Amino acid sequence: MTLPDAGSAAFQTLDAAALLAALPDPVAHLGADGQVTLNRAAQARVAQYSATGDWMALFQASSVPAIRDAVQAALGGETRQVTVQVVDTAAPGLLTVAPSAGGALLHLHVARDPLEVALELMDGLGLGMTVQAPDTRILLANDAAARILGMTREQLLGRDSMDPEWRAVHPDGTDFPGETHPSVQALRTLQVQREVPMGVYHPQAQDWRWLQVTAIPRRAPGATQPKQVTTVFADVTEKQAMQTEMRRRERRYRSLVRATSQIVWDAFPDGDFQPPQADWEAFTGQTPAQYRGVGWLDAIHPDDRAHTIAEWQRAVRDGDLYSVEHRLRRADGQYVPMQVRAVPVTEERGQLVEWVGTHSDLSAIREAEQALRALNAELEGRVQQRTEDLARVTRFSTLLLTAAGEGIFGLDGRGVTTFANPAAARMLGYSIERMIGQPQHDLVHHHHEDGRPYPLAECPIHQTLRDGQTRRVERDVMWHAQGHAVPVAYVVTPTHDEDGQPSGAVVMVQDITERVRAQEQLQELIEDLERSNQDLEQFAYVASHDLQEPLRTVGSYTELLARRYQGQLDPRADQYLHFMQDAVDRMRSLIQDLLGFARLSRADLTLTPVALDTLLRGVQQNVRGTLDADGSSLAWDTPDQVMGQASLLTQLLTNLVSNGLKFHRPGEAAHVQVTSRREGDMIHVQVRDNGIGIAPEYHARIFEIFQRLHRRETYAGNGMGLAICRKITEHHGGRIWLDSTPDQGSTFHLTLPAVPS
Repeated sequence: MTLPDAGSAAFQTLDAAALLAALPDPVAHLGADGQVTLNRAAQARVAQYSATGDWMALFQASSVPAIRDAVQAALGGETRQVTVQVVDTAAPGLLTVAPSAGGALLHLHVARDPLEVALELMDGLGLGMTVQAPDTRILLANDAAARILGMTREQLLGRDSMDPEWRAVHPDGTDFPGETHPSVQALRTLQVQREVPMGVYHPQAQDWRWLQVTAIPRRAPGATQPKQVTTVFADVTEKQAMQTEMRRRERRYRSLVRATSQIVWDAFPDGDFQPPQADWEAFTGQTPAQYRGVGWLDAIHPDDRAHTIAEWQRAVRDGDLYSVEHRLRRADGQYVPMQVRAVPVTEERGQLVEWVGTHSDLSAIREAEQALRALNAELEGRVQQRTEDLARVTRFSTLLLTAAGEGIFGLDGRGVTTFANPAAARMLGYSIERMIGQPQHDLVHHHHEDGRPYPLAECPIHQTLRDGQTRRVERDVMWHAQGHAVPVAYVVTPTHDEDGQPSGAVVMVQDITERVRAQEQLQELIEDLERSNQDLEQFAYVASHDLQEPLRTVGSYTELLARRYQGQLDPRADQYLHFMQDAVDRMRSLIQDLLGFARLSRADLTLTPVALDTLLRGVQQNVRGTLDADGSSLAWDTPDQVMGQASLLTQLLTNLVSNGLKFHRPGEAAHVQVTSRREGDMIHVQVRDNGIGIAPEYHARIFEIFQRLHRRETYAGNGMGLAICRKITEHHGGRIWLDSTPDQGSTFHLTLPAVPS
């Protein structure tokens, strides 16, 4: 058969469209109208790099001029092959451009680069692989390398071994500098660096990974300097952990053997005892020449040698566990009881390799057995004593439950009564036998005091059975057998099983019938007292109001007498008129204060935020006459706000400041200082003066109505000011008190509610 050459007419008559469409290589057809048609392989590859389907997006910019020249040649009827650089592979590609139906047919073939094949192979094996330039910059990296190092391939490319962001350590934890990395050493020495252990920090997992690194330098033929270095590394973190754990277990095993045994020895498969045996020599004092072979039997007590050697020969013959007890002579000549054990050690195929045995001193065990027997006897005595104590406690507990005045119930986890004391039975009118075994809620706790049903879910006793929380109820009812409610207070305490879960409860119940009756009587007394106080306040208000009219009449006629007859009568008559006017003025002031005091009890407060600083400026205006008259001073540092009625608080502070200005020491100007500070939910206000002070025995008395400590001729007033201050303070929910020492001034303290934060 003769094959036609590629240019023969036979090829030119074939329809190759189906073949070109199915080729795995990218193929493009450039029509005479400039339209580009791509086969499936070209479409898939171009789509990765161009959203518009631009065929030229597959090539590096450096290859574009040669491609354009080849296309122009093909349009002129000439076929060309051009070596091109493709964007997604390191190996060069071969682009064949041939004329086709007035256009050009472009076929791209890309060979696989051996390095790329190696990178994929390493990926399949789970090994990381990088290719680095002579300056240690990473040129290529596979996916496994990025995964093992906790970075993306883009982050790896371009980094070098000297990058300070690398964090690497030796197995002993010391730093692994970049200049000592295996890849750097391979480039410097041109020697392969094999299986170098290295710990690297994994930034994504935020932990350390252990690697085994091999670095292989590559030289171009005839070159003396390395061209690249290929580094292959495996993640051996799990293997490292397993080896560490195996070494730890081996150390523990050896320590355990030495801690639990007096002597560790080994023997040949045939049972011969051969040197060196350091533990045996140290304990028995025998030399290697003395214990070689079966010479070790000389260190065994004569009475124990027969069964010792017989059991050893049996174990060697059968390849079985050796276990025996005998007495072994210590270097000082003392025989020590020993427990002897030996096991055959075999290889993988079952061939016996050696015997490993131990001698364990039984002296301590013998002493421990004796001590254990003594301890058992002591424990038996203690158990007997404990049993007797428990019986006494049980009798005492029974007496305590019987004698207790409070009712006591025991409930299981279902709420069924398991025990009840006589007081509980008497309180509720049941016999103890009737109560035990019954659901406690259904029997005595089924309704509220007003007759409404008491749902089990709302019962505090059953809530404790569910959540194990102690509860105290100050007022409830339980129902008597005769059908009436018994007022009770009770405490529910949970009991727990061995797992700490609620298993039941103990309920201590107190009959509070007398307490409820006393509270009701007390409430009636309080209500009577409040009504009495209201009547007294009403009387004081009415009396004070009604007294003003006759007082005005007396005052008016007294003023008329004084104006008409002043100086026309004898001096004594003028003095009597003066006394009358003074008495009217004092009576008028007293009535006004009494009315003000009565109004405080009748008034409803409207609480609003009030700045103390604003109040003190008003107080300053109220006492301006006193301040200007005798050189007295008023200062304040009150940054806080309080909740109150501004008019009453102004009256309160004015009274306290006026007292401080009025009761000053003779010959000395008065100085009053007002401060405030927050204490929790209250504002603590202090009004301090440098006046005459008050003796301790009068500190409480001065806040009572009509109480005066000085003659009216010495200090004016009617004894109502501080009583009004106390009334205003208490009306605001605060309190007032005094610190004072005679001749050392006074400090009035009062608390007022603070503005909520």
